[in-house]
Amino acid sequence: MTANILFAAKPDRWTTYEAPLRRALDATGVAYDLRTDFPPEEVHYIVYAPNSAVQDFTPYTRLKAVLNLWAGVENITGNETLTVPLARMVDHGLTQGMVEWVTGHTLRYHLGMDADILGQDGTWRKHVPPLAADRKVTVLGLGELGRACAETLVSLGFDVTGWSRSAKEIPGIRCLHGAEGLPKALATAEILILLLPDTPATENTLNADTLARLPRGACLINPGRGTLIDDDALLAALDSGQVGHATLDVFRVEPLPAEHPYWTHPNVTVTPHIASETRPDTASQVIAENVRRGEAGEPFLHLVDRKLGY
Repeated sequence: MTANILFAAKPDRWTTYEAPLRRALDATGVAYDLRTDFPPEEVHYIVYAPNSAVQDFTPYTRLKAVLNLWAGVENITGNETLTVPLARMVDHGLTQGMVEWVTGHTLRYHLGMDADILGQDGTWRKHVPPLAADRKVTVLGLGELGRACAETLVSLGFDVTGWSRSAKEIPGIRCLHGAEGLPKALATAEILILLLPDTPATENTLNADTLARLPRGACLINPGRGTLIDDDALLAALDSGQVGHATLDVFRVEPLPAEHPYWTHPNVTVTPHIASETRPDTASQVIAENVRRGEAGEPFLHLVDRKLGY
């Protein structure tokens, strides 16, 4: 039987993904038809971006799975018309990109690079950073991305604590979990990295109370989700010196409005949601493998727990 695969995303995505998807699907040996315009009742799989025109899944009566193009699934998990398995994107290209971005900004803070890059005024300022073993880093969120970043930082010698909602065990990392573990994870975080999913339970994880639990002058890196931070509370913490600097890649509204105070705050670095991006070549391999699994009757990879929201 031929697997009918609907590509449901913005037109520019089709231009980017068509060739790598066909290469990846060809490599599986599965008979397939890949298009952007199937009649709904003929579709078996949807390669999906949540901002596509497809929002009602009811007509897709033969649908086997929805294969998300993005790591984030917060804009689809609440769709009551979706009753088939939903797979999120876990792409090793995306993961590697996130690891590189997080590591770069962690090293920037650890080594005090801004003092050298921005302080070129003729004054000889000698500052010697501690070794990585003496720098305490906390990663909130130990899913695929958080774990990969934490493990890389450990390999560089950093003293890493990780926190997650449920218990995890990762060699070399002090793992804390649950409501009782969060204050402990924050208390030692000279550099704090946010890689939690966007769910009702994680909204405003960083607020006035939790920010006050950080060591004074802590640095914050957020490549996770904009909703993880209470923006007013962070701005107040930056103004008071409780937070020394924040590097923010994600925001509640994107693009970040030109009048937003983050743009002009002297202790904020704004980056335009570039920490990591799904790579068409590697993402296509993940999608093709799930199509192969579906046709072979094998379990899908990276299924979303709809109750947890990720």
